[in-house]
Amino acid sequence: MQDSTQDTSEKKPRKKEKRDSKNPEAQKSGAPQSTVNGTTDVPEKATDQKDEKLSGAELKKRHKAEKAAKRAQAKQEQQNPPEEPAKNGKADVVNDRTPSLHATGNISMDISQQSYDIWSLGCIFNEMLTWVSQGQSADKFLEQQREKGSLLQPLQLPVPISPKGRHQRKGSTTANIQKPLQIRPSQQPAPVPVPEPRKSEVKKVAFLSHLYGAPRRTTIAGAHKDIHPSVLALGLQMSNYVICGSNARCVSTLLVFKKVINAYTTPPGTSLPRHLTLHLSTQIDYLVSCRPLSISMGNAIRWLKLAISTIDPDTAESQAKTELCIAIDNFIRERITVAGQAIASSACSRIQDGDVILTFAKSSIVERTLAEAYKQGKKFRAIVIDSRPLHEGRNLAIALANMGLEVQYALTHTLSHVVRDATKVFLGAHGMMSNGRLYSRIGTAMVAMMAKETDIPVIVLCESVKFTDRVALDSISFNEIAPPEELGLPMMKSSNEGSSECKPDPPNLQALNLMYDLTPADFINIVITEYGSIPPSSVPVVHRLSTNT
Repeated sequence: MQDSTQDTSEKKPRKKEKRDSKNPEAQKSGAPQSTVNGTTDVPEKATDQKDEKLSGAELKKRHKAEKAAKRAQAKQEQQNPPEEPAKNGKADVVNDRTPSLHATGNISMDISQQSYDIWSLGCIFNEMLTWVSQGQSADKFLEQQREKGSLLQPLQLPVPISPKGRHQRKGSTTANIQKPLQIRPSQQPAPVPVPEPRKSEVKKVAFLSHLYGAPRRTTIAGAHKDIHPSVLALGLQMSNYVICGSNARCVSTLLVFKKVINAYTTPPGTSLPRHLTLHLSTQIDYLVSCRPLSISMGNAIRWLKLAISTIDPDTAESQAKTELCIAIDNFIRERITVAGQAIASSACSRIQDGDVILTFAKSSIVERTLAEAYKQGKKFRAIVIDSRPLHEGRNLAIALANMGLEVQYALTHTLSHVVRDATKVFLGAHGMMSNGRLYSRIGTAMVAMMAKETDIPVIVLCESVKFTDRVALDSISFNEIAPPEELGLPMMKSSNEGSSECKPDPPNLQALNLMYDLTPADFINIVITEYGSIPPSSVPVVHRLSTNT
């Protein structure tokens, strides 16, 4: 019996050794092992005892497997360096199979290092979104999960060794580098643009919008450097009505151009006939910016440019300038001074003793005619009709009264009463159109119409320098608009304390200040020029004779 039990006890370990010899892999795992960071550490004694029982081929295979495991572990440590703790806040672990949630809201997902359960991750993430959407903070949600015990440390599993001969996917070198989300700074509301104060706009009358141009120049600021000082002064004087009247403006312009020509020097490489015309054009542009040219000024400037163009380029500069100055003096004497004397003598012969001469505004040729008739000893009386805003007739009435002539001064609203006492109407002219119409100070047409209704002869005194080949049917297509401030509208209001403050214009107020009107030829009986007395229909003939065209 004892022998049989010994035999059975000896047989059992032999069977176990046979099973171990058939399964060499089991011999590797049979020794006690310790897992640290997903790797196996085998004790040295156990390995030595097993190495003695294993064959050479099996030992060779085991050594190869161990080398492969070490290489994989070293590669994993290179690819996945240990992470630094979060700077913005401590990391919160959600589940053993979920990524870590940082305070910045970033989710680290390192698939090569951790194994995740997508279903668990989705459930917890959905709960957190629901919590945040209800207005709660994510920190409270994580605290509740810790209290429940659902937040555990992530399980780090060993990386499986890929079988020999298969392709091993290499992870990205930047897999564990977490880039914080760029939080867009809170956008401040755009500043509300402050509306700029509205500038004073020129209220234009719609059907006369074509007459509005650039506002008149009232200062010399911004003037061209080539403008002569005399031209600067003349422009401001005409803009402020210091020099007013067609003849006065024409004579002043020609005298100033004499100064410009005397001070002119021809640049090298050019000739006087060509460059002087351009130099004068700069002066003319400045005068136009102060006030539009009159018809007589336009005729005089065209004549002067024609005279400059006829100068021989070989003529000396000093001689050419002298000839131009002499020509300007002759033009003023022949076309304006002598012409005015001839017209005054012809018109004076039509004044009889006891006549009542009615005139409108102020005309230099009418003033000369009445003065000459008074000097001849004729007994007559003058009625001066005036209008706003310039009140030019006031100066005429004062000048005639100072000579000793009996003068009656009235405004246009009394015209229907005073016109009955008149025997003749003398009118000055700003220009005569080719169709025989009179272009003069606004209000002239009304005076001529009232005189025609009462069968009073209307006599126009006009020099040929004021004739033009232009045809006008009304005073709308061609006219000059003066600044509306000249009408004298109440722009200031006085307060109780005596101080004045600016009162803006009413938005529905449009001030229109026309300078001239057009008198039909039917209201004119005769036109007296230096060429004689002509009907209005003969104006274009005299204009061709005066210009030699």
